[in-house]
Amino acid sequence: MSDVLQAQFSGTRPVAAQHVFDVERLRAWLTPRMPALGDAPLQVEQFKGGQSNPTFLLRAGEKKYVLRRKPLGDLLPSAHAVDREFRVISALAKTEVPVAQAHVLCEDPGVIGSSFYVMDHVEGRILWDPKLPGLDKTARTVMFNELNRVMAALHRVDPNAIGLGDYGKPGQYIERQVARWTRQYKAAETETIDAADRLIEWLPQHLPAEGETRIVHGDYRLDNVIFHPTEPRILAVLDWELSTLGDPLVDFAYHCMGWRMAAGASRGGAGADLAALGIPSEAAYVQRYLERTGRTAPIPAADWNYYLVFNMFRLVGILQGIAKRAEQGNASNASAVETGKRARPLAEQAWALAQTL
Repeated sequence: MSDVLQAQFSGTRPVAAQHVFDVERLRAWLTPRMPALGDAPLQVEQFKGGQSNPTFLLRAGEKKYVLRRKPLGDLLPSAHAVDREFRVISALAKTEVPVAQAHVLCEDPGVIGSSFYVMDHVEGRILWDPKLPGLDKTARTVMFNELNRVMAALHRVDPNAIGLGDYGKPGQYIERQVARWTRQYKAAETETIDAADRLIEWLPQHLPAEGETRIVHGDYRLDNVIFHPTEPRILAVLDWELSTLGDPLVDFAYHCMGWRMAAGASRGGAGADLAALGIPSEAAYVQRYLERTGRTAPIPAADWNYYLVFNMFRLVGILQGIAKRAEQGNASNASAVETGKRARPLAEQAWALAQTL
């Protein structure tokens, strides 16, 4: 990704007009619940990145925190669940999965207009281009290995052991996900996309066998982790909005879509000379994950391709939601309109892959 695009998504900006809230009312609510804030005035900026839950930097003197809130306006059913984000990162704090420390959850919309939670601000690097420009070949290899390590660590966690045994419904995960994202897509539909309609018909007819149940992130990718400022080490995994209990291989396939998607707007790596860059091939990356999670058998090719097709369709639904919020004027990111335009080509790519099964 170019330096221009990195700058577009990195850092903060003044709070967008549609996301402004009463800072003093927020301060009054936080003070008795977070005494560490002290007496310094509270300053608020909005992070540039992110397309879903608006995210803000809170400054109180030298202290920094992050606030994640539900967007305003008409929302898709079950979307923007900041309460679930708060619960899962609180539970994972006692595991090998790196997360920011969660402090408080507010479900009273009377404070800033919608539910929100506050967590620590983690200093580090959020990287947007999977080709990692500016780094050398060895650094890229190590950083992709770290991405793989952390996702495997998440999928090794026993949800019952950390109080998340009821974090999602048991069984029929893919079937329920197909139904859910079909509803989400239809609820957010801004235009007719023939390939998406074909996928809606195809996906329920080709369901693979049920897999095991683990905590799934739902949106694990390079720009949803914070790397140490100078080391190839992940300090925190972000954006747990879509997390639930489900099949970890489906979750991992979503992460691996980057090997199939085009560079540029989609931030994919398809067509790049991965060996020259020091980035593992999809096959090598999958094999390392299987080793780390203790799986001795390879993933059947038909199942793996189905997981990819489903996740591409799921992302089409997410992109439609972004386009819908842009249409309504309450999108979290200034690039929402352009982001939403990725839905059609991605649906067509997914349908083309489906026809190879």
